[in-house]
Amino acid sequence: MSTAHPYIPNLDTDVRAAMLKFIGAASIEEFYSDIPTELRVSGLLDLPEPFLAEQDLVKHVTSLLGKNIPTTKTMSFLGAGTYNHYVPAVVDEVINRAEFLTAYTGRSYEDHGRYQALFEYESLMAELLNMDVVNVPTYDGLAATSTAIAMSERITGRRKVIVASDVNPDKFSKVKNFNLRTIDFIFVPTVDGVADVAAISKLMDSQTAAIWIESPSYLGSLEIAIEKLSQLAHGVGAILIVGTDPIALGVIQSPADQGADIVCGDIQSLGLHQWFGGAHGGFIAVHDDTRFIMEMPSRLYGLETTSVAGEYGFGEVAYGRTSLAKREAGKEWVGTAAALWGIAAAVYLSLMGPAGMREVGETILARTQYAASRLSKVPGLSIKPSAANFREFVLEIKSISASDVVAKARKEGIEPGVVLNNHQILVCVTEMNSQVEIDHLVACLAKIMGGRS
Repeated sequence: MSTAHPYIPNLDTDVRAAMLKFIGAASIEEFYSDIPTELRVSGLLDLPEPFLAEQDLVKHVTSLLGKNIPTTKTMSFLGAGTYNHYVPAVVDEVINRAEFLTAYTGRSYEDHGRYQALFEYESLMAELLNMDVVNVPTYDGLAATSTAIAMSERITGRRKVIVASDVNPDKFSKVKNFNLRTIDFIFVPTVDGVADVAAISKLMDSQTAAIWIESPSYLGSLEIAIEKLSQLAHGVGAILIVGTDPIALGVIQSPADQGADIVCGDIQSLGLHQWFGGAHGGFIAVHDDTRFIMEMPSRLYGLETTSVAGEYGFGEVAYGRTSLAKREAGKEWVGTAAALWGIAAAVYLSLMGPAGMREVGETILARTQYAASRLSKVPGLSIKPSAANFREFVLEIKSISASDVVAKARKEGIEPGVVLNNHQILVCVTEMNSQVEIDHLVACLAKIMGGRS
């Protein structure tokens, strides 16, 4: 009798044996041997017995979901990659329309409206970034950065990448995994949160593919030496890659204007909810340079002529460079794009306009500075030095562990931030955090540090 499950393919023992023989592995364990032990599950998953009735399964899953506390139900200062920015009601209204929500990919003659919406997204992002070409969103900012690093290796034929900023560990984990066999990463410790230009200059040589910086960085620091780093990179024929958050570009100069060759990041801050880990979409932006454009694996939409003289439509640009066209000969695989989130970001940007983006950026800057200033005056608390911070900063804690501070603050209905280590918390302040909320956070932490919690 076969042990195969009727709904799970390739479970039959003979089929599995044939597959293992074809790839040259003696067992499933050998096939997965290159995956680090700490990332693998040992033994069986802790799952309940199968539910035979649908209503029982629904009750079980609902009870599990009920253990989550959304940031809408608490006073939240959580960030570290997924941020609590305001989402205008019209954004959800538009992306929940059936023609956007259900359309997958299609072709220009059957999906014209969606193609136009994504063209508008690319155009709005290009204006915000002051770049010429922006991709249809890929999975998330982690994937976009991974691709940007891979592009630098393909363009330069080199493999050394200098990491000049404090990078989100989750982001670097993805970037490293994606470029494991092609890139050698060299980390240069930051000085007061920003790049150590002098140390970086000593590492630049003919083997350098790129300098990679983040502004704002993982710890919220705004980089002050992008132009100098651009000059260092270009001086040896390397590329400058800058990761940024577009929500900041209403008040800070675009990296493109400071010499960046590739600008990448995540659009979660542009009208996308935090939800359970957030809706995310990655963007990659380059100048109008075919060396860079033809290395972008993501889909691009642009204006095209039709069979009618003087008439234009929206269609794929340079489709032949993608793995969708080249299949196994593609330079990089392109799977499902986060196109719906691109449409959401387009609605957000069109609603905000330049004035709105400037206003939200100024609000975040002011409230970030206000929170840091107030918290630094609480005995036992201090702010880690940085040239300037946008939205996030590191709160250093004396005499009590960061985990204890978070646990006690939660009892007061406050999420004070993300624990970085035993004595540091990453505090995030957005336009959603009013002065009253910030004052409440300060009072709560003052109470905890004073031992009266």
